[in-house]
Parts: sequence; structure tokens; C-alpha cells
Amino acid sequence: MPLPNDVNAIARRALRIAQPGTQALYLFALQAEEVLQIADISRVSRDDAGKLIGYQRPQVRKHIQEIVEYLDSDTAVFPNPIILALSSSVRFQSSRGPGAGDGFATAGLLTIPLPQPGKPKPAWIVDGQQRALALSRAQRQQFPVPVTAFVADSVSVQRDQFLRINNTRPLPRGLVTELLPEVDSPLPPRLAIRKAPSALCDVLNADKASPFHGLIKRASTNRRQSPAAVVTDTVVVEMIQESLTSPAGCLFPYRDVTRNETDFDGILQALCTYWAAVRDTFPEAWGKPPTKSRLMHGAGIRAMGRLMDRVLGTVDPRQSDASELVKKHLGVVAPYCRWTEGRWEELNLGWNEVENVSRHVQELSNYLIRVYLNERASIR
Repeated sequence: MPLPNDVNAIARRALRIAQPGTQALYLFALQAEEVLQIADISRVSRDDAGKLIGYQRPQVRKHIQEIVEYLDSDTAVFPNPIILALSSSVRFQSSRGPGAGDGFATAGLLTIPLPQPGKPKPAWIVDGQQRALALSRAQRQQFPVPVTAFVADSVSVQRDQFLRINNTRPLPRGLVTELLPEVDSPLPPRLAIRKAPSALCDVLNADKASPFHGLIKRASTNRRQSPAAVVTDTVVVEMIQESLTSPAGCLFPYRDVTRNETDFDGILQALCTYWAAVRDTFPEAWGKPPTKSRLMHGAGIRAMGRLMDRVLGTVDPRQSDASELVKKHLGVVAPYCRWTEGRWEELNLGWNEVENVSRHVQELSNYLIRVYLNERASIR
């Protein structure tokens, strides 16, 4: 089958692999200069309504430069394919004859239209963002690059494949955390257990009634547009997950394991009631960067999260006076806290010497809970 001479498209010999119950896969080659000519990098961000768009991690300059230097060397080998999601505008024409297929793959011609000015590109990079950027900057722009592609116009399908492909690689935890609520299909157990806490973190950050509104830093957070974001999302997710999965956690009863159901409204009410009381009890420490307030630091959030399990084990967040009761319970602990100045005498640490490491988190948690249990009898 001769290759068509079309200036408005790229035509490549390709293998089409049909996997049961899925979109077909295409294996073919592109030149280095052609990858970003047809494919966009969909970086994680949020639109004006706060909805997550994209899924790629920010580019890593040093890593990209290392790849460029390697590609420009005389011994460069590029065995790892770029993985693309193609739009449905691509066309595949099977080759004719008895040798065109072997029951697993079919040879043919894949035609990818070139983008018109001002129009979207026909492909998105699902895996290989850094390599694609390096290829665009390499000296050898005709360098042949292996490509694996599937057809998917939906960002959710692309995002799902991105998470699965990178599940065993060191993706930034914050990026994985933010993407999880957007994936609809079944996830590996290691990721599935983090999906609900991440979705709750999303709501806490987006809901104007939440004490955490606008305070949580996510992978998509624009630092210039959201200067108030001071709490790392992974810390909030860990706090929620610990309470949600531990039988001693105050959020654990909101899960019905036998029916695989979770009372998200009840969880959000509990979280907002408790953390709003924390905000009102420590107004001088709330909303400040961790360098100025250890309450907004990883250690502070996690320790106060463990105290939450004790307080909400006593106070029902659904009762009408729950907010005032929680503030009374936190009030007995407040005189012993050193979030912005002074020393934690019992811990032998200055206020800003508390770090988000297991030992400090455990010691701070134990101290706050011990004080609370000792002073709780004085609450009226």
C-alpha cells in the first residue's frame, strides 16, 4: 500500500492490535519533530468553575535537558514509546492480502490529520511528556520515535490510563491525590483507598462554607492566583484517610463496608464542624504559611486530626449545638498549644522545630490527646 502524499496529514505504516473489550491499539513511528506537531501536553489545572482539567505533571527542566544531551549523542537509543491518546479524527486502513494479519495484529496505514491554525491538535500525550519535550529540542529532528496510541476523545479515559501507566512510577503524590477523584473506572486497591479522602479534600477546598476554602495547595494550584493556599493536600488526605480507615477514627462509622457505601454528607459535616472550631479557637494561627504557624503544617494538621477522633467521639457533630461544644472541648487544649511562638515544653521543641516526621507527629498527637483527656472533666 503506497503512502499518500497529503500535506495536511501524517501517514504511517502501523500495526493495529485489537484487545478484547477495549479500543484498538496502534503501534507506529513518528519523527522527533512530529510528536509535538500533532500532540498536546495536557497539564493539570482548573477551569474558572474549579473543575479539574488535564493530567500531566509540570515539566522537569533538568530531566529534559539530560534527555536532549543523550539524544544528541552518537549512541542514542530510544526504545520506550511515547503513549498518545488520538482523537477520533484519525483513520486506519488495513492492508490487503493474506499476510496483513496474524490473529493478533493487523498491518495497515494510519492517517493522522495535521492541526489547522487555531484548532486543537489531534493527539494528547498520556505518557512521555518529558521525552516529547526533549525530542522537540534535540538536534536530530528526523530521529525515529516509537509510538503506542489508542483512540480516546474523553479526558477522563486519558486520565485513567495516565494513572494506571504511572501507578508504579514515582509520580508526585499531590498529582496522584488530585487526579484520583476524577477517575470513574475501578482502580488498583492501593489507589482506590485514597480516592474518597481525595474527593473530600476537593470539596473542603472548593466549598465556600468550608474552613479550608481556598487554603489547600493542589497540583493544579496557581500560586499567583491562590496565594492563600498554605496547606498541602496530601496532609489533608492523610488526616481524612487515617480517621476514615481506622476503627478508632471518628469518620469510620460513616462507612458501611458491607454495602460499600459511604455517608459523604455526614463526613463533610463532621469535618467542617470540627475544623471550623479549630479555626475559631486558634484565629492567630489559622490560614498562615507553615513557616509562621505549625497548625497549618503537616504535623499540626495530622495531630489535630487525631485529636478530632477523640473530640468527635464525645460530641455528635449532627446535634444543633455541636459547633459550640467542639469549641469548648478544644478550649481546654488551647492554653497548652504553641503554634506560632514559644516552646512545647513537654516535647522539648520550639514551636517552629516541630516537623512532619513520624516521631514528631506521634509525640505531638500523644501530648494533645493526653492534655485533652486530663482536662476534659472541667468542661461544662
